[in-house]
Amino acid sequence: MKQYLIYLMWYACLVDIGAVYAADNEVQDMSDPLAIYTQVGGGITDKGLNLKVGKTYDTGKENVAGMNVLEIKGIAGELLGWHDNPLLRNDSVDSFRIRNFTANLINGRGSQIDLSYDLNQEFGLASYSLIQALPKFGALQLFPLAGAGVAFGNNVSTHDGQVVSGYSVPGTFVVVGTYAKVELSENIWLNYNPMYMKTLSGSDGYKENGFEGDDSVLAHEFAISYQISPRFNMRYFANWSEHTRFSAGEHRIEFNYQL
Repeated sequence: MKQYLIYLMWYACLVDIGAVYAADNEVQDMSDPLAIYTQVGGGITDKGLNLKVGKTYDTGKENVAGMNVLEIKGIAGELLGWHDNPLLRNDSVDSFRIRNFTANLINGRGSQIDLSYDLNQEFGLASYSLIQALPKFGALQLFPLAGAGVAFGNNVSTHDGQVVSGYSVPGTFVVVGTYAKVELSENIWLNYNPMYMKTLSGSDGYKENGFEGDDSVLAHEFAISYQISPRFNMRYFANWSEHTRFSAGEHRIEFNYQL
């Protein structure tokens, strides 16, 4: 049942996309982490197929653009994925992520609401962060980020092995990091996006073990991207952490098209 609800969310985001295209057809720089544009994308990962759709919207504020992005992950993982752990590969959707971006086109300041949910573990994170684009230093540009969020889940276990029936919020956390972009050429760029997350408050079990069995985690994301045309690119991503070695992390190749 849950996979059908996800597909319904995906379809809803595609409704009226033609009208959005008509109103927002100016080509944006797809290498800019704060760029706002309507898009569709998809890719293959070690856990199955990923699908992505992003829609711009009118924020009602002068010089402030907005965009909502929905990602559905892990489709047909048993058939198409290659992760070593078969429990992480099944033919149902394994997770989804919803993000809301706003960006001030004048001062390069943005905000992000980020909600991710693991359907297998029935556990998710929701956070709000502020982002600031800094001036370029040669080929390098940084976009530091800071925010806070909450963890939530269904039938969450406590530190003493008890289970809280239904949905609950075991705790809160803080996140600091940066998006980093290095231009190698007109069409090729690198990204390195380290994010440090630490539990802030909540149950003892969450505060001590909330991130991969620890009270904190330094997560790494690396990407290399090639802009095939002004509206179309191909990207390779790798995600790992201080607790998860690079080879055991998530690897994916995705294609994105700006409408």
